[in-house]
Amino acid sequence: MAIIGYAIGTLTGVRYLKTTTLRVLLCILVLIGFGSFNTKPKWISLFNGKNLEGWSTSDNATWEVKDGVITGTDGRGHLYANPFLKDLEIKGELRISSQGNSANGGLYFSSQCACQGSNAFPQGYEAKICNSQDAYTGWPWKPGTPTGKASALLTKDGEWFPMRVQAIGSTIKIWVKDQLVMTQIDDTYNEGHFALQCHNAGMIFEARNLYYKKLK
Repeated sequence: MAIIGYAIGTLTGVRYLKTTTLRVLLCILVLIGFGSFNTKPKWISLFNGKNLEGWSTSDNATWEVKDGVITGTDGRGHLYANPFLKDLEIKGELRISSQGNSANGGLYFSSQCACQGSNAFPQGYEAKICNSQDAYTGWPWKPGTPTGKASALLTKDGEWFPMRVQAIGSTIKIWVKDQLVMTQIDDTYNEGHFALQCHNAGMIFEARNLYYKKLK
């Protein structure tokens, strides 16, 4: 009888251990699954608000930080951010001021750096920033050439506005003031840097609150 009782107790203990182990494993799997479903890309700051650490320049423009704002002046030039991405999203607040001159700029993405001092356009996509009816804000460009037309002109000279760009695979979307103004399918460029463009002398290009997401 003692042997039978011992055997029954042992079996009960084994069953308890198995049940407990299964419960623990189930909890772990649930937590892992919950975490995977809730792991969404987060916005990452692209600019520290103090200096141009993490950025590099090319061409003739002068780039500096004034009162927490990236500022470009003195002619055409591009300011490149270090991250090199495929599928991506970027957002920020931008402003160009013509100062009585013709003015435009751009927010580049999936771009390769032009040669230092070459005054060439980056090899990549540009979301145009222009406050006139001639290729206005939100138009998509490839080096020096427009490839589509934004649905509306929503920006004014000297006025801050939010812009957001998303590139997933060959699908490009551009928002201006939270309004979708362009959807385009193009697979010419699929990875590269972000860049800011000050296009010509006599104007001021400004950017602040820049953030990006790595979607792939």
